[in-house]
Amino acid sequence: MKKSLSMLAGAALLMASNPLFAEGEAAPATGQGGGLSQTLIMIAVALVFFYFILWRPEQKRRKQMETVRSSMKKGDRITAMGIVGTVVKVQETTVIVSLYEGAKMEILKAAITDVQPGAGDKVEKVVQPTETH
Repeated sequence: MKKSLSMLAGAALLMASNPLFAEGEAAPATGQGGGLSQTLIMIAVALVFFYFILWRPEQKRRKQMETVRSSMKKGDRITAMGIVGTVVKVQETTVIVSLYEGAKMEILKAAITDVQPGAGDKVEKVVQPTETH
């Protein structure tokens, strides 16, 4: 993130010093004070933009996922790195997940991307349509 901010600041300085972006026909050689204030204003606007568009929503999303991960319980269906399973045991930093045909796997809580409340130990009943003659 720091690298992109330094690139943005460099671009802003380049634009402010470029004669194409100067106001009027010819910029006086002694009037560099206005260019510095314009650059600082552009940097401030860019920082505010990045805060409201990138940083703030990411912080909200991260906080929401942390609350979802901390509220997991036995029987919930989770997705982690494309692996879908049912929570068997919740530990401090990991979760034991039951996969297909009873296989179990230990997954880090930080890797979990989706949590769906499960029905506990209920078995889903599959209803097949009956034929009528």
